[in-house]
Amino acid sequence: MTHPHPGPAPSRKRPTGVLPLLYQWLFDPTFKDGYQRQLENAVGWLIIVSVLAIISEHITPIYAGHELAFHVFDLLTVGIFTVEYVLRLATAPWDPEYAGHTRPRLRYALSFYACIDLLAIAPFYFSGFVAMDVEMLRALRLLRLMRIFKLSRYAVPAWREFVALNQGHSLRSKVHALLEPTERSGKLHMYVDNFIVLWVFVSILAVVLESVQSIGQVLAFEFVVIDAMAFGIFTLEYVARWYAAPENPAYKRKYWPRFHHFKAGQNIIDLLAILPFLLEYFIATALDLRFLRIFRLMRLLKLTRYTSATQTLYQVVRREWQVIFASVFVMILLVVLTASLGYLFEHDAQPDKFENIPQSIYWAVVTLASVGYGDISPITPMGRALTVILALVGIGIFAIPAGLLASAFTDQLRIDREAFKKTLLEALERGELDPKARETIAKETARLHLSVDDIKRLTQEARESIAAQQRQESLAAGAVILDPQAHPELAARQWRLLVAQLQLLSVAAGPQVLEDQLAGGDADAKLHRRVLAAVQQG
Repeated sequence: MTHPHPGPAPSRKRPTGVLPLLYQWLFDPTFKDGYQRQLENAVGWLIIVSVLAIISEHITPIYAGHELAFHVFDLLTVGIFTVEYVLRLATAPWDPEYAGHTRPRLRYALSFYACIDLLAIAPFYFSGFVAMDVEMLRALRLLRLMRIFKLSRYAVPAWREFVALNQGHSLRSKVHALLEPTERSGKLHMYVDNFIVLWVFVSILAVVLESVQSIGQVLAFEFVVIDAMAFGIFTLEYVARWYAAPENPAYKRKYWPRFHHFKAGQNIIDLLAILPFLLEYFIATALDLRFLRIFRLMRLLKLTRYTSATQTLYQVVRREWQVIFASVFVMILLVVLTASLGYLFEHDAQPDKFENIPQSIYWAVVTLASVGYGDISPITPMGRALTVILALVGIGIFAIPAGLLASAFTDQLRIDREAFKKTLLEALERGELDPKARETIAKETARLHLSVDDIKRLTQEARESIAAQQRQESLAAGAVILDPQAHPELAARQWRLLVAQLQLLSVAAGPQVLEDQLAGGDADAKLHRRVLAAVQQG
């Protein structure tokens, strides 16, 4: 938002009155101390939960016996949405979009968002004041699904921002910006990512609940619908990423960019997320359906695209593999040695439990891990003494890799942030950020999940580093030259100091060495040789 008054920090007049203050604290996005962002997030999640609740009402096993809870939640939801509508209508004169109109409240009431907000609560009040039959009541209850359109308050501005940022670009470039973090992605990319992540969790929850026989039999049709919708969403995402692969900087200069996109690890995971659905419906007779249904849990790996944790862990393991391998080797050595001793001490007393060394390895592992399930336990004095020693040693043995990974993981996060700070520093040193630098910063911001405050802090640190570097360069630029006319005595002292330094250099290096180094035919070389001769002569 631009301010009409010039200056680095324009003063803002504090509003007076209850309604102006309510607008400032609840709905003004430019007021940093307000609760506009928190309110929008809370209302957005309430919309999603209320729509899920309406859908659940039509599933008899879920709704039966919980009618009162659903009714109370519906009353609470309608009350919150009503208060929001009334407050937005009352504070419309202070909204910049409607403040210039003669009747701002009427203008807001006729706006698209206000009509959607009204439709979200109208069925409840209409059914409460107008008598109607059962079929009409069911139709009105279904109309409550119109609440989903309240999300347009977030989606429409994000879409307009995306269109403005991608004006003049090709369709393929727009699809790439929608699916990958770039300088042209905007908020719409974040909403698309959140939508896909939500469906990953929904599909995984459906697979887990479907394995419960009492739930799977009752909600079999609903699980099929969820699986089909998840398949459609993930397939559309996979095809869109394949289509936009030539725009990806990682494959843009490759000969076959889509082939390199196809064999990338993340895209193989995306393919595995949709493959079970196809296999289950086309070649289900040749494969175990239980295996195919559990195989759908591979969709959980799709979350690795939307978090940097797995990439950071991979970098940690690759960097510290020697130390981790050493600790794992010690663990394996100790397990085998312990299993052998356990077999030696307990085989005669318990031949069924300590039948062989491989079976003793199970006891050694659970003992070293300080778990001790109790299904296999020594009964001889030597075996029990060995168990006590292993339980104490296992605490330290298993703590070594965990400590190494935790320390290396924290160190890797610090390295990533320092690398991001270096990227900011290099971009700021060049002055204006070019599109490539902006895209790199946008990707790193999304990968490291940096907040706006983190970006501001790192940018400030980068600017301070540049300022400190510039100060050091100015201090090391050269010797201070005095004005001999203004300070003749200081100039004479400086001359004596320089002559003394030259004499020391001449004595230390030798006259011939300096003359050889100063050899040359240019004017500076001749001047240097004359000064050196004068110094040598005293």
